[in-house]
Amino acid sequence: MRKVLLLGSTGSIGTSALKVARDIPERMQIVGLAANCSVEALVEQVRETGVKQVALTDAAAAEKARALLPADVVLHTGTQGLVDLVNESDADMVLVAIVGTAGLAPALAAIERGMHLAVASKEILVMAGEAVTEAAKRKGVNILPVDSEHNAIFQCLEGHRHSVVQRILLTASGGPFRQLPADQLPGVTVAQALKHPTWTMGRKITIDSATLFNKGLEMIEAKWLFDVPMDKIEVVVHPQSIVHSMVEFADNSVIAQLSHSDMCFPIQYAVTWPDRVTNNLKPLDFAKVGALHFEAPRVDDFPAINLARQAGTVGGTLPAVLNAANEVAVEAFLNGKISFPGIWQTVERVMTAHQTVEHPDLGALVEADAWARRKAAELI
Repeated sequence: MRKVLLLGSTGSIGTSALKVARDIPERMQIVGLAANCSVEALVEQVRETGVKQVALTDAAAAEKARALLPADVVLHTGTQGLVDLVNESDADMVLVAIVGTAGLAPALAAIERGMHLAVASKEILVMAGEAVTEAAKRKGVNILPVDSEHNAIFQCLEGHRHSVVQRILLTASGGPFRQLPADQLPGVTVAQALKHPTWTMGRKITIDSATLFNKGLEMIEAKWLFDVPMDKIEVVVHPQSIVHSMVEFADNSVIAQLSHSDMCFPIQYAVTWPDRVTNNLKPLDFAKVGALHFEAPRVDDFPAINLARQAGTVGGTLPAVLNAANEVAVEAFLNGKISFPGIWQTVERVMTAHQTVEHPDLGALVEADAWARRKAAELI
């Protein structure tokens, strides 16, 4: 039985994780929950799971929740509340599904306590991949990927020596603008960008998928998760989102992982690894699938992949800067302050202005993150 502390429980990953817990109750128990400001959803989850430890990072939401939660439930508040929740939990795994960099501090706290990490928040490894992976090695903690692509790679690599990996092939849906002419991208609306063709996700990650920054962040994440250089990580567009990623080996053979587009698949495997457990998820019908289609990404029209490759190759504080600038730019686009191409234009300008610090400690990473946010806001 895996005791799981779920950070980001009211988001799309969090609600999928709760579905998995219902499906395999003999293997997964939720022992703590955390959200940002979704009070009613969190209270309902507390009623369902019976947890005694929760956190809300938004102060106003926490005040409202106090009157609605059972008296025996401990409520932690603010960003420090996430760390406190980790430190007071009896979980043996923390599933981090918090959007943005807020998941970094509780992730490091979990590692220090010897809790295994199931990571759905790309930003943790993009911003602080070196620090997180080194801490995990020191404490003997497993970092298990929840992202469908990285979970797929994790499965493909099992039983194979690191030395025989030739290429990691991350698949991308291509987003809603895969075939849109480049001259029409400046006219893209927020509503159009939020209509993903195959996945149902939160607003930030849906915009990242549309710009392909989602895939760029995944490239950097893969570098740290699987200890491979950036020049061995490639992206291929696969609009059906059935092949979740592939690994090519030294003999030029390729192993792929396939399933329906349902986050319950990677969440369950992260929780039950190294076991495979029966469930109620829908199997593939290959006769109905028919054909699988692949194409090259339009990197000239969508520069996010090349910007991420640059950041991942240079390393140091540059990936944190890319990530922070992108968060600010996405929020600006969602609020109607910049155009759709303005997202990657802002990120590129912030990266160009940054003086990279090599092998940064956590303080330098936090400082670079804050600088990039200020710089992006100035440019917008």
